Amino acid sequence: MLNISNNSVSKAENFKHLHVLKRVESKRSKRLVKRVSLVVLLLLIIIAFLPWTQNIRTNGKVTTLKPDQRPQSINTVIAGRIEKWYVQEGDLVKKGDTIAFISEVKDNYFDPLLLPRTQDQLTLKESTTDAYDKKASALNQQVMALGSQLNLKLQQAKNKLLQAELKVERDSIAYVVAQMNFKTATNQAGRTDSLFFDGLKSKTDAENRGVKAQQAKSYEMEAKNKWLTSKNEQINSQVEIRNITAKYDTDVAKIQADIFTALSSKYDSESMVAKLENQYANYALRQGMYYILAPQDAYIAKLVTNGLGEVVKEGSPVVHIVPTNYELAVELFVAPIDLPLLKINQEVRIIFDGWPAIVFSGWPNANYGTYSGVVYGIDMYLGLNGKYRVLVKPNPNAAPWPKALRYGGGTNNMILLEDVFIFYEIWRKINGFPPNFYTQENTQKSKK
Repeated sequence: MLNISNNSVSKAENFKHLHVLKRVESKRSKRLVKRVSLVVLLLLIIIAFLPWTQNIRTNGKVTTLKPDQRPQSINTVIAGRIEKWYVQEGDLVKKGDTIAFISEVKDNYFDPLLLPRTQDQLTLKESTTDAYDKKASALNQQVMALGSQLNLKLQQAKNKLLQAELKVERDSIAYVVAQMNFKTATNQAGRTDSLFFDGLKSKTDAENRGVKAQQAKSYEMEAKNKWLTSKNEQINSQVEIRNITAKYDTDVAKIQADIFTALSSKYDSESMVAKLENQYANYALRQGMYYILAPQDAYIAKLVTNGLGEVVKEGSPVVHIVPTNYELAVELFVAPIDLPLLKINQEVRIIFDGWPAIVFSGWPNANYGTYSGVVYGIDMYLGLNGKYRVLVKPNPNAAPWPKALRYGGGTNNMILLEDVFIFYEIWRKINGFPPNFYTQENTQKSKK
């Protein structure tokens, strides 16, 4: 039948009743097969030279650009017991709205008059501080008064010393005069005695001269005694001046010690005042923390602590919220081998879970149901999953993303790369080569 052998079976068998076989063996069918094969070959050649956009396929999820726009928990700053709920799951709250009220569970804060009593303690301590301050001022005034008194006493003592010095000088002169008188009287008595022995003077004259010599001796001794007494008074005046200065120094040192004691007590009181002010402020802030408030406009997603009367610890989450105002983004992960192919503001085509799409992988412009985004940020470190995290924000020059998107939704992403021919892309994938690495600068240089 295929005319492979010289022994044809067509002579031995009758195939005239097989119409299909007759058509296949006819010359017309052979020409048709050739034409179809040629057309297919031409189509394959044309398709091989069609443009194909290289891309990196990866999965991701919907997130937000700013951390304060992501779902978050509201924690209690203080420990307490849930007394009342003001919201329920699904409610919309504004910034500052009350979510819950908690009561105190620590015995240090049970007193309902805690703030007024702390304020009274603070007032008393401030009064004590003022009293110590006034005491220190009074002691300083005493020091000033002692200084004035010292000047007067020193002036008085110096005047007294001057008088003593003058008296010493006078008595010394009187003593010298008495010495000279005594010497003169002694000489006269001696000469009178000589004249008496010669018979020129009477015994009475000699005896009178002897009495006068003894009187001169007495005057000399009296003058000397007065001179020594004056010198003693001079020394006493000098000692008195030193005693006045020493007494002043002692009194001032004692008063200064009292001043330092008062100042030390004042500083202790000021320290206690500062501590009480801090304590009062903490008490006031703590009472404001009994009401748990919404930090921003948000929806109540889930109440973590249910019911009334439950005790929550410090820093424990009470409720989960989802902000109403947010800027959506897509968080995706790429392998380290693909990281050099990415750059900021690079286009990404995104398929959101729940939104139907018709995707042609190499022809992004022919896709339907995909949304455009641009690379906003690339992490500088490798994640725990062995990949780099990439943030993609909406493309401002393309159609906006669906308004019904929610945080955490899944995505299928195509990071668009260079345009190549289909045959090159098939050859690259067969050989396991990565996509082409290029930058705008390299492209411009190659064109030059």
